[in-house]
Amino acid sequence: MEDLPEKKKIRALGLLSGGLDSMLAAAVLRDQGIDVELITFVTPFYGAERAKESAARLGLPHRAVDIYEKFLPLIYTPPHGFGRGHNPCIDCHILMLLEAGAVMEAEGFDFLFTGEVLGQRPMSQHRGALSLVARESGYPDLVLRPLSAKNLPPTRPELLGWVDREKLLAISGRSRKRQMSLAPQFGITKYPAPAGGCLLTDPGYATRLKELLAHQPQVARKDLELLKWGRHFRLPGGAKAIVGRTHQENEAILALKTADDLILKVLEIPGPLVLLPENAADEDVQTAAALAAAYSDAPEGVEATVAVQWEGGETGFIHLTTPPKERFKDLMI
Repeated sequence: MEDLPEKKKIRALGLLSGGLDSMLAAAVLRDQGIDVELITFVTPFYGAERAKESAARLGLPHRAVDIYEKFLPLIYTPPHGFGRGHNPCIDCHILMLLEAGAVMEAEGFDFLFTGEVLGQRPMSQHRGALSLVARESGYPDLVLRPLSAKNLPPTRPELLGWVDREKLLAISGRSRKRQMSLAPQFGITKYPAPAGGCLLTDPGYATRLKELLAHQPQVARKDLELLKWGRHFRLPGGAKAIVGRTHQENEAILALKTADDLILKVLEIPGPLVLLPENAADEDVQTAAALAAAYSDAPEGVEATVAVQWEGGETGFIHLTTPPKERFKDLMI
């Protein structure tokens, strides 16, 4: 008697943010015997550390893929607009599913899934947006949202029996109480708080980015990374100075310095590093030196010497009287 052919193992590739929703979506499918793998896309605005930890807790394979170059155009003119901050959520989701779809086709996965919940986010997770994202990704019938599947039209994986629709969920709305109550049933006992996420939704970061784009139409990755650190000041001559607030921020700013940047610091007195573009006008260099003194531990009105490190390691010195911080209030971004 011939052996019956072995039933094909269904494989699903899921977008993992690292939060409870995406963890639960993966666990729901894994519990149906589906071979689940996870992918996280990385830009300067969101990383993969949280997702990496969550995938390890689930015991599922995970990869991180940098999509900075493809994402960058979306901070200028996203076809579907921005959210409350500077967040092109719909176009971002389309891009991520498009990239995940390429992996799906290249590596033989059967369908894609996400942890999105109907109605949880007003801009990008209403019914029309979910349908639009799936359609414009190029995989309209292969994008499954396990947490809200019963509230949405059946996808091909459900219609073909790859996934048991009856074992999927019907969660909707902004509350996460239902997810939190279900987590232990799927072996999820630890997960991150629903905070952090994309920096483009953060009001402070979004304000800095909009200001940067108004003065510098083309930005580099370094510019976007620097927006995460320190106090930012637009100086009278047009240059921008970045002033560290802590030792950690000083180190982060220094790590992002290029040969075209100046570093200013008060000599022999604890204080911040100040980063300034090398082509800054003399007026702005003087203002940046005053900022370094004002935000250092030098008492107001006391003489201070600020070291200016130029390209090639050459150092100059600016002597000044330490001004009050209030003098720079109108320059702060």
